[in-house]
Amino acid sequence: MTDPFGERLPLARRYAEHLATTGVEWGLVGPREASRVWERHVLNCAVVADLIPPAARVLDIGSGAGLPGIPLALARPDLRIVLVEPLARRVEWLRAVLADLELPVEVERGRAEDTPIRRRWEGADVVTSRAVAPLHRLAAWCLPLVRPGGMMLAVKGMSAPAEVERFITEPVEQAVSTVPGVQKVESVTREGYSLVSARFAWGTDMDFAALNTRENSRGLSQAAVKAAIAPLLEPPIARSLPL
Repeated sequence: MTDPFGERLPLARRYAEHLATTGVEWGLVGPREASRVWERHVLNCAVVADLIPPAARVLDIGSGAGLPGIPLALARPDLRIVLVEPLARRVEWLRAVLADLELPVEVERGRAEDTPIRRRWEGADVVTSRAVAPLHRLAAWCLPLVRPGGMMLAVKGMSAPAEVERFITEPVEQAVSTVPGVQKVESVTREGYSLVSARFAWGTDMDFAALNTRENSRGLSQAAVKAAIAPLLEPPIARSLPL
């Protein structure tokens, strides 16, 4: 794998050291992970950078130890990144690490579904997450924060294509096909990730991408999909959805 950090490689190594030391001490990283934080956590998250457009505004939901948000900030200085984390102890750790790395990344305490978070941060180009929840829950939490034409990126385990097919591809195709104005729904599996795109006649695009998923979850109903995508649609269309 090509080094994604370039001249910021020393900072990335320092971040990995934080994960392996204070990250373990503060309970953000399991003790067994200390010896493999570089490959399993830092590099694993940095690959997401290739999927994000230039100068994008990125929200990292349930950021925890800053994954994938901090590796993205290190690999892509052009990105504007906000880490969203509900636990005060983790927020404190994140702010201390970011100060040490001198990265211009903001940390916001809260959950994606909280009204203040949605009011302040909606309209993001990209919403990321890693090992936060099954995809059907992530869609309901994260999509209201994504601008029309934006993207939700979920970093998970190796069964990503299967989970996307079961909980995203098929339900989205079924649900979106009934929405007035839909033109097409496409899905593609590429090396390492799967992508589902929905396009509407008025130009709204919705993308769902997943890397490496291993979680089990309950099925995603058509009603849940419509509830998740409604905020992204033009108001007349959103109000007409038969939820």
